[in-house]
Amino acid sequence: MLRPERMSRVSVTGSKRVMDDAIEAVHDLNVVHVTDYDGGWEGFAPGNPTEGADQAAEKLVTVRSLKSILDVDEEDAGPARIVSDEELETELEEVRERVNELDDRRDEIDAELRSVGERIDVIEPFVDLGIDLDLLSGYENLSVAVGTGDETAVKRELGDTVGVEHFETFTGDGDALAVFVYPAVDLSDALVSARFSAVEIPDIETVREIGDGDAVDPEAYVDALRQRRRELESELSNVEGELDQVRVEVSGFLLAAEERLAIEVQKREAPLSFATTENAFVAEGWIPTARFVDLVEGLQDAVGDHVEVEELERADYDGEGHATGREEVGGGAPGGEPTATDGGLAGDASERSSELRSDGGAATTTEVRSDGGPASDTGERSPELRSDGGDRPMAGGEPPVVQDNPGPAKPFEALVEVINRPKYSELDPTVIVFLTFPVFFGFMIGDLGYGLLYMTIGWLLYTRFESDIISSLGGVALWAGGFTALFGVLYGEIFGLHQLGEIVWPSGSPPLHKGLSPEYADYALGWLVISLLAGVVHLTVGWIFDFYENLDHGVADAVYESGSWLLMMFGLWAWIFAGAFGSAPGLLYGSNSVFNGNPFSFGFTGFGAPLVEIAGLQAPLVGFLGLAVFAVGLVLLVYGEPVEGVEFLNVLVNVLSYTRLAAVLLAKAGMAFVVNLLFFGVWVEQTGHGAAWHFGVGGMPSEAGVTFHGAEVANIMFPGLVHGGIAAALLGLVVLVVGHLLVLALGITSAGLQAVRLEYVEFFGKFYEGGGEAYSPFGYERSHITED
Repeated sequence: MLRPERMSRVSVTGSKRVMDDAIEAVHDLNVVHVTDYDGGWEGFAPGNPTEGADQAAEKLVTVRSLKSILDVDEEDAGPARIVSDEELETELEEVRERVNELDDRRDEIDAELRSVGERIDVIEPFVDLGIDLDLLSGYENLSVAVGTGDETAVKRELGDTVGVEHFETFTGDGDALAVFVYPAVDLSDALVSARFSAVEIPDIETVREIGDGDAVDPEAYVDALRQRRRELESELSNVEGELDQVRVEVSGFLLAAEERLAIEVQKREAPLSFATTENAFVAEGWIPTARFVDLVEGLQDAVGDHVEVEELERADYDGEGHATGREEVGGGAPGGEPTATDGGLAGDASERSSELRSDGGAATTTEVRSDGGPASDTGERSPELRSDGGDRPMAGGEPPVVQDNPGPAKPFEALVEVINRPKYSELDPTVIVFLTFPVFFGFMIGDLGYGLLYMTIGWLLYTRFESDIISSLGGVALWAGGFTALFGVLYGEIFGLHQLGEIVWPSGSPPLHKGLSPEYADYALGWLVISLLAGVVHLTVGWIFDFYENLDHGVADAVYESGSWLLMMFGLWAWIFAGAFGSAPGLLYGSNSVFNGNPFSFGFTGFGAPLVEIAGLQAPLVGFLGLAVFAVGLVLLVYGEPVEGVEFLNVLVNVLSYTRLAAVLLAKAGMAFVVNLLFFGVWVEQTGHGAAWHFGVGGMPSEAGVTFHGAEVANIMFPGLVHGGIAAALLGLVVLVVGHLLVLALGITSAGLQAVRLEYVEFFGKFYEGGGEAYSPFGYERSHITED
């Protein structure tokens, strides 16, 4: 649970003659995380893809391209089907030709539509001018420019331009401006100075081709272009309709073909990860230890004794994340004959031998070296497969991680992986996050109505989405919503209203209060202290995890790096709860302690007697002992990690950070209170414990001083929109709905983020690094193809 599944490094050694059958068997089992050969063994080379790999890969690219063009997704899948080799050759080619033809036509229409749209944009100024296009070009002695600009500025600049004898300007209803200048001169400098933005005058021959014969009227030209655009849009709609029809017809085939080809490419390219010689291969990988027997039996059923399966080692959980644990493990056969006692491939060569024949046929004897080397593969006694000596794995790296959490905690793996997947050598904090995050969240929101809504949202996310991430977030929301509803019942609140307590609890008052109302203000202080204690407990778990992990480096390192922080935290807070020489707030100790009936009746008044006097200071003995323990922890920390000594106040600051739990609790309660205040109104009753606030759910008193529902009304805080007439009530209804939706949303962005922050920053920061490799077994979960 706190550790990932135990993993074993395994080796499969055999003749190339049976390599394809072995790959098929391992792929069907879908349990081996294959490691890539790094080229480190003398006499070995990475394998080559088997015949047909390139063709299968090309077809897979084609299928995925067609899926992209047709926008095929998993929702378009039909029932699982068989995809034959003949279908991959004939039907795939037919679909490719048909789809590519339609796609090319669609691209052509899109390109022409863009061109037509650009022409319409260009011609708009000429329509505004209302001048026939043939009058704007074809002159030898006139310069003509059309564009937009300030007519007065253009005239001024043209009047000052050398060589211009005469000019005329024409404007339309908009910003369009046409300029005619005699004699023909270069107008670029003058027009730029006048901030004139010129547009290109359309080619008259093109206009006549698009338009109606000799028509040169720009409006007629635009009409012709718009007609052409409508024709193209109609054609495009037809083409897209045909593509939709094709998608409906072939989506099931494409999804099944993709799955079939992906599996085929996986299998054919598998030898790229192997170490091979001319006649033999060696494959290594990681497998959950509990599944090793399944691997042995699966390969034995497929190829018999033609391959040898070895469990090289069972990975330990060491501090460096390497597989250093070496145990005597059962090996190559279900009978459990020992095959590895030192982490190598097998035991002494004289005890185990079964050479692979040089022709790649069935194995008769393969000599396995006592230092972990595998067998020979050529001749009667070819050079050993591992000539590099020792039991060196074919690739480095720590084992992949298979998180081993109970079902209810599984969704919280997504929250952990936001930081990173835990390393194989690390403790997995998922269960702790599962136990604390929903409690933190529910405590801060604490409302039955909001909780039920969060649970509804979580259920929809959990059941309606195929994405693992979204589904996991839905599971988290379900748990968080459940605890929000639970705390809501304890607080007696539903959508910020307190009537729930009167209904659920026989006494008419819930056992807990948020402390927003002056009558229960002591609870607000109480929650601050509860938040501090929650922080101490949460951080303690984090440093205990760190202590346990550091034990791999020795007890001394664990004490210096982790135990020191625990001593400092316990010592400092024991001193604070003993009064801190009178400087601690009264809510922590003494007769006014929150645990001495203010509001919790635990009778705890802090660490008191016996009192002692040291160096002129009189204080409880526990306080002096706490300071001594803190000092010991600080010395150990500085001795072990001098640099961390500057952060010794973290034991105070980190715990104080948890007061955000109480702060968000009051903030969210205040927001919901304001929303209900505006709609229902609030009247105030004075009690012996302070002012009691009552929502005007059952009506609103007319004025202060009257008796209402058996209580004297001290004042009316706000009469409530619902009591102010129809118009005010309708406005109040909008405020009520929108306000509570806003509180619901801010509950995620404030309570959710604050709870996550406490997990990531305060808790994870004590022991967690992450960076583990995901377990990715060689195989495929079939969903679109079947062999039956």
